[in-house]
Amino acid sequence: MDQHTIIQPPAARSGYMPKIRLAVSLLFLMNGFVTGSWAPKIPEFKDRLGIGESVLGLLILCFGIGSLVLMPIAGGFIARMGSQKVVKVTAVLLSPLLLLLTLLPNVWTAVIGMFLLGGFVGAMDVAMNANAVEVEKSMRRAIMSSCHAYWSLGGLIGAASGGLIMAHFGVYVHAILVTLFCLAVLAVAWPMILADQPHPDAVKEKLSLPMTPLPWLIGIIALFSMVPEGTVLDWGALYLRNELGASVAMSGFGFAAFSATMAIMRFAGDHVRDRFGGVRTLRGSTLIALVGMILAGLAPNAVLAMLGFALAGIGIANMVPIAFSAAGNMPGLAPGIGLSVATFMGYSGMLFAPSLIGFIGEHTGFAIIFTCVPILFLVVLALSHHAVHADPKGHD
Repeated sequence: MDQHTIIQPPAARSGYMPKIRLAVSLLFLMNGFVTGSWAPKIPEFKDRLGIGESVLGLLILCFGIGSLVLMPIAGGFIARMGSQKVVKVTAVLLSPLLLLLTLLPNVWTAVIGMFLLGGFVGAMDVAMNANAVEVEKSMRRAIMSSCHAYWSLGGLIGAASGGLIMAHFGVYVHAILVTLFCLAVLAVAWPMILADQPHPDAVKEKLSLPMTPLPWLIGIIALFSMVPEGTVLDWGALYLRNELGASVAMSGFGFAAFSATMAIMRFAGDHVRDRFGGVRTLRGSTLIALVGMILAGLAPNAVLAMLGFALAGIGIANMVPIAFSAAGNMPGLAPGIGLSVATFMGYSGMLFAPSLIGFIGEHTGFAIIFTCVPILFLVVLALSHHAVHADPKGHD
């Protein structure tokens, strides 16, 4: 039986998770787990190499550069080979990289290791998003938001378990367990990953970035959706602590509220988009995020700021999944090419914009930052009609 005929929408609505959807969800879970597992390793990594914060910052920058270099390359291979083959290769190569980083002896080899880790996290990210777009087409319904929710869940599991495992069993056992977990998840997902065909024109064409404006406009939606997310992630706790007088514990609750509402809304987001369509869902989400961020920036106390962050999480949760679905469904363009543009632009915002924002915030304070960043959402609203491409069923 062809994999495309397995899925029947009534079965999906009855609570049954089709195999191809389970497979791509597991891929998102695995990618998030690796990313989350890296976070608690950073202090040990720094101490073992005997480096300071500035050198560590440069190594982390290598992670970002690796992602941005390999993402468009992955997009080109997806167009030529299909997402199934690329996601399998990148997932296999990603699985042992935390173990490799644990074994590297010095800074120079760590540069290579960090580049590879960031590169294959990013390349797999493009491939699994492209596969999710193909699953959406096959099922004729939205699944992208819940896929991103599984990524968040994987990150939470990786970050929460990593410190405990390293404290009780050491860094090498932790790295081995991460590798084994990834391989186990891959073994389950492997036979169920949707087999898609290369884009018909891509085999004959040279690998290149698209010259039409639509992919870049959708990339701007992804970029301006992810910059505020990175701003809350990197600077929200500091803002609550230093400018609103929150305790150490309460300052952590700000990002927790943002993350919790984002995760909940990502699991619910597919049903919302199926009901209202990509354009209306994006517009409603953007307005909620705008109100939340402005509330956080103008809040007179930490409690209201936390409420603002929670509202922002509700709004931002489904903006990026909608942008990625639209990027993978653009007419006349292979999913991998459109997605490579959207992921490149979006993640560059996550990686580099918070550094610039931190420099500005140091001189102006972060209240004005959180009040002004929502201006980016006005651009998203202006471009929101392009989200029509996110709908497999063609909502207006």
